[in-house]
Parts: sequence; C-alpha cells; structure tokens
Amino acid sequence: MPHSTATLAGGCFWCIESVFNRLRGVESAVSGYMGGQTLNPTYKDICGGDTGHAEVVQVTYDPNEISFRELLEIFFTLHDPTQLNRQGNDVGTQYRSAIFWHTPEQKADAEAVISELIAAKHFGAPIVTDVTEAETFYPAEDYHQGYFDQNPNQPYCQVVVAPKVVKAREKYAARLKV
Repeated sequence: MPHSTATLAGGCFWCIESVFNRLRGVESAVSGYMGGQTLNPTYKDICGGDTGHAEVVQVTYDPNEISFRELLEIFFTLHDPTQLNRQGNDVGTQYRSAIFWHTPEQKADAEAVISELIAAKHFGAPIVTDVTEAETFYPAEDYHQGYFDQNPNQPYCQVVVAPKVVKAREKYAARLKV
C-alpha cells in the first residue's frame, strides 16, 4: 500500500512536527502553511494572521504501520482543540486547530474522532477544530524544518515544545521509532 498524507494544524508547527517525526510509520513530518489565500506565503506573511493560512504539519505515513485515527489520537493530545485561533500565548488564526482532510475517509474519521471526544467529555470546553478539505501545501522555510531538534535550548523550545515531546515519549513509547 502506498504512503498516505495527513495535514494537521495545532498551534505552532514546531510542536506537532517534533512529535510526529518520532513516530514509527511516519516517513516525514514537514512544517508548512495551508488554508489561506496568499500564494507562496512566507513565515513573515502568515505571522500577521492576514493570509488566512494555518501553521500545519504535513505527515507522510504508512497506513500499515500507523492509521490516520492513531495520528488523530496523538494530535489531540498535543494541543488544546478548545482554544479558538490560539494555543496558549500563540494567538491568531495561523495557530488554529484544524484537520485538512485528503480523502473522504479522512474526513469521516476526523468527524468521528471529534464526536467521540465530545461524547466522552474529554475536554472541558467545546472542540473548535476545523475539519476542512486540504488545499495547496506550502512548505515552511528550511530553518523551520526540524526546528526543535536543531534548537533544543531555545527558550520557546524548552518551555513549549520540550514538554510535548516528553509527554509523547511517555504516553506513546510503543509507537516511537527506535
């Protein structure tokens, strides 16, 4: 079976990318932009929140090793899907929670997972994650790729990204690459 693609937005892409690149079955997780109206946006362009793009991570994965639903399960533990257009101190539409589906099956899975989380009252507030058809993916600038691994001592990485990586290591140890 060929590899599949998932595109997820959950705040700063450094957080999502750093965890997904550690998962068995994930070939690559690339930081980038999706969901806006500006062609070939740059980080500087999207930082103002005027382009409509979200910071996303596009994941190429082997569905024989990890399913889309498993990716979503992990995704929903990495960010707060109840915060509208923000994650903590990162504020703006570029930090929204979104699942950009590539197939009707992904759309159905995303809607089902969200419904299950709502039914289980997993979060203390309504889930505001957008479920939207994937559009053009624009990879972020090279310096964003693997940012956490290259800059683990940068203050934002220590305070925001590192705890998410630690949480993923603890919670999903069996799913991590050796």
